[in-house]
Amino acid sequence: MKKRFICQSCGYESIRWLGRCPNCNAWSSFVEESIEGKGKRVSEPSVAPVALKEIEKVRLERTRTELAELDRVLGGGLVDGSLILLGGDPGIGKSTLMLQVAGRFEDRKVLYVSGEESSHQIKLRAERLRIDTDIKVLAETNLENILTWIERTESDLVIIDSIQTIYHPGLSGAPGSVGQVRECGNELMRMAKRNRVTMVLIGHVTKVGAIAGPKTLEHIVDTVLYFEGDRNQRYRLIRCFKNRFGSTNEVGVFEMTESGLVEVDNPSSIFLLEGEKDRIGSGVIAITEGTRSFLIEVQSLANPTYFNYPQRQASGINYRRLILLLAVIEQKLSLPVRQYDIFVNVVGGIRIDEPAGDFGVVLAIASAIKNLPIPHEVVMIGEVGLGGELRPVSAIEMRIREAERLGFKQCLVPYHSKRIKSGVEIQRIKDVRDGYRVIFGE
Repeated sequence: MKKRFICQSCGYESIRWLGRCPNCNAWSSFVEESIEGKGKRVSEPSVAPVALKEIEKVRLERTRTELAELDRVLGGGLVDGSLILLGGDPGIGKSTLMLQVAGRFEDRKVLYVSGEESSHQIKLRAERLRIDTDIKVLAETNLENILTWIERTESDLVIIDSIQTIYHPGLSGAPGSVGQVRECGNELMRMAKRNRVTMVLIGHVTKVGAIAGPKTLEHIVDTVLYFEGDRNQRYRLIRCFKNRFGSTNEVGVFEMTESGLVEVDNPSSIFLLEGEKDRIGSGVIAITEGTRSFLIEVQSLANPTYFNYPQRQASGINYRRLILLLAVIEQKLSLPVRQYDIFVNVVGGIRIDEPAGDFGVVLAIASAIKNLPIPHEVVMIGEVGLGGELRPVSAIEMRIREAERLGFKQCLVPYHSKRIKSGVEIQRIKDVRDGYRVIFGE
C-alpha cells in the first residue's frame, strides 16, 4: 500500500512529509493518506462514446425555495440531483437560511443532518423561526449511517451541516482533514446523482477566506455559494461562484432579523445615504450584479496626517485600486493627497469588484480633501484610467434606469458611452478633471 501527503490548506500533494507547503507556504499542514496501487485494466469499458447530436435534451427540473433572492442566485431554484456547497463565516446565518429553506418544502421529504448541534438545538431554532413542517432531523457524523438513512427516508432534500464534521469510517484521519472531506464529498455526490436527491453541504470559511478543507471539494459540487457580510451588521449577501445549471453573476440580498433572514426587495435603499442633503466626502455610484443594478453610497474622509507615511484604509474596495486612484488624483487634479490620511468606506457592507465605481471614489476623496459637498441628486459612473480619462463601462443603460427609478436627477457618464434616452439628465465626462469642474465648479 502506497502513501502520500496532502496539504490541508490547498490540496498540494507530495510523496514525503514537508514542514511547509511549497504551494501556499502553510506550516505543518501535511497529513498522511494511504492509496491503493494502480492495477492493470482487465475488463472492457462499460460505456461507449456517444455523438453530441444523438444525446437527448434533458429538461432541468427545479424546485423553488420560495425565497426569491436565493432562487435568483441559483438560477431559478434547486435542481433535482444537484450538489450545492454553501460557505461562509461562522455565525453568518448559513444554518438559519437552510432551515428556512427546509421549512418551505411542505410537500417534499427533507432530511436535516447535523454534525455540530443536537436535535434539541435544531428544534429551538425551528421554533424561533416559526417552522412547523415535518422535517426529519438526524444528529450523526458517520457517513455510512447518513447514507443509509438518506435511502430509508427517501428524502428529496438533504442538508449536511457541516461537511467538516462528517467522517468516513473506512479512512484514517480526523473529520475535516483533506482525505475525509474529499471522500465524503465524493460519496455524497454519487448518492445525489444516483437517487436524484438535492444535497446542500454547509462549509465553514477559514481566516484566509477559503472554504475549509481541500479546494477539490469546489470542483466536485455543482454549485458554490458564499455567504458574505459582517455578522455584526444586519445585511447579508449570497454570491454564486460556480453554477453548472445557471449564471454566476447574480447576488441575493437578505436582512437578518429576530425571525430569521428576510429578503430585501429594493437593495439600493439599504446602500444609499438617508435624507436629501448634500454631504462632504459622500457620493452615489451605480454597480451591477447579474441582471440588476444597485446604487450605493461611497464615503471618504481626509484627515491631516501626523506621520511620515500617511495612512490608507479601504473598506469595500480593493486596497491596491485605492492606491492607484490616489495617484491619479494627485497627478491629474493636483490635490495634496500625501498630506492626508485617506479613509474610504462602502456603505452597507457590500464590496465593489468592478471598476465602474472608480469615478465616484475619486470625486468622494476630492470632496473630502477640498471640504466641498457633492450634490445628492447626482450618480457617478465610470472607470478611471491611468491617464485620468473616463472609460466606458458595461450595462450603462441598466445603471441609468435604476437611477431614474430612484428619483435621481443627473448621471455623470464616460464621454464615449452609448447614447441613451432617459428621464434623467445625462452629462458626458471626458476625464476626472472635467468631472471635478462639473461637480465643484472649479
